[in-house]
Amino acid sequence: MKIFITILSLFFITISFAQKQSSDSTTAYKKRVLETIEIDFLSSYYTQDGDNAAVTGGIGTEELKDIASDIVISIPLNDDDILTINATVSAYTSASSSNLNPFDQSGASRGDDDDDKQSLNSKLASSVTGSPWVESTGASQKDVWINGNIAYSHSSDDRNKIWSANLNFANEYDYTSFGVGGSYSWLFNQKNTEFGVKGNAFFDTWNPKYPTELDSYLETNKNLNAGFFSPIDIIDQNGNITDKNGTTTWSPDKYSSIEDKSRNTFSLSLSFSQILSKNAQMSIFLDLVQQDGFLSSPLQRVYFGDRANFYVGNASSIPNYTSSSNRDVFQLADDIERLPNTRFKTPIGARFNYYINEFFVVKTYYRYYTDNWGVNAHTAEIEIPIKITDKFTLYPTYRYYTQTAVDYFAPFEENLSTQEFYTSDYDLSSFNANQYGLGLKYTDIFTKIHLRKLHMKSAEVRYNHYERNTGLTSNIISFGFQFQFE
Repeated sequence: MKIFITILSLFFITISFAQKQSSDSTTAYKKRVLETIEIDFLSSYYTQDGDNAAVTGGIGTEELKDIASDIVISIPLNDDDILTINATVSAYTSASSSNLNPFDQSGASRGDDDDDKQSLNSKLASSVTGSPWVESTGASQKDVWINGNIAYSHSSDDRNKIWSANLNFANEYDYTSFGVGGSYSWLFNQKNTEFGVKGNAFFDTWNPKYPTELDSYLETNKNLNAGFFSPIDIIDQNGNITDKNGTTTWSPDKYSSIEDKSRNTFSLSLSFSQILSKNAQMSIFLDLVQQDGFLSSPLQRVYFGDRANFYVGNASSIPNYTSSSNRDVFQLADDIERLPNTRFKTPIGARFNYYINEFFVVKTYYRYYTDNWGVNAHTAEIEIPIKITDKFTLYPTYRYYTQTAVDYFAPFEENLSTQEFYTSDYDLSSFNANQYGLGLKYTDIFTKIHLRKLHMKSAEVRYNHYERNTGLTSNIISFGFQFQFE
């Protein structure tokens, strides 16, 4: 926190110094970088579904709904300087994360754990069930993510050099993040060529939440007759009740809680753009990203193929465990996801835009990604803005993505306990994806539509549909409005 306060102080000192420099510079006329305050309102609604939830070891419902709202306020401080404030709030409900504790409707997986577990202990053992295919109604089912960013940019008198600095904060129930960054852009060759460099650093701290059965196992010092498991029968693969004092019952001896709760990300981005002709423009970019700390997710279960299986719930449903018809039995985890504590990522890509005529523009994008965990990925995208009238533009888009799996991925029950690293998160698996989109934008440079001092410059609506060959599908609809404040 002391580091963050120091950075914040230096940030505002820099702004004050730059403003003083601007006021001491030439008083000759120059066009302001931003004429007046601009306000952007953005909102989106997102849904997804699938059958490979990472929280339940690579099987189970991935149903999720998210509503997000974002506001961006750009304030001209003088002819050369802009202060930008951005705030985002995202509220979601997730069937998979609700199954951090699939056994208890009171949500013992998050907050007031001891009281919740005492409530659970009062139930009869036969009434305690769970399933990776059934959404729990506990507190981990929903959460709110908040993010705030403040940025300052300064342009030189000839508008050929631009530098900026930014601070970032984000918070969710299981982590907090602080970030700092800066950028520099240089335009030359009569502004036909631009070179840019940008750096960011994010310092995250986990407030880890663990699967309920593993959390209780350590809390009671591995005593299955106390705490969460006190009134509960543990059954084996054949549906027989095990002796919790014996040697043939559930014993996740590889599991331990995390000690290093930090996760740091450092990135450096280089970009180059060139106007090739009056109709064509291209740009290329390279990112170098280094991460260190706890890079796994403590929420996500892993099941080993070389360990016996143990369950809580209805024994007759065990043969159908991996089917969505299973509504009342849950397999106890062997461990949480374990991944290396360092990762180096290298994306490199290019854009090419071509102006066909006053009605059509073709925008293309390609990116290649590789990292030292074994992922190699390709992204290709095309967007064709079609000008319908002088105010309305249609935006059909298509995006294709493919990636290889990380070296440590295996599906449900295919990881081995002898491995050092393992995950069953299908975001880290090998897959292909297609995304189809359509947008409509209204633009009015004269801002005739207004509400008191808010004059609308543009309004936009977009819809995207996403499909993975693993079965995950999602849909998002977003709305955006840009206003000038006069």
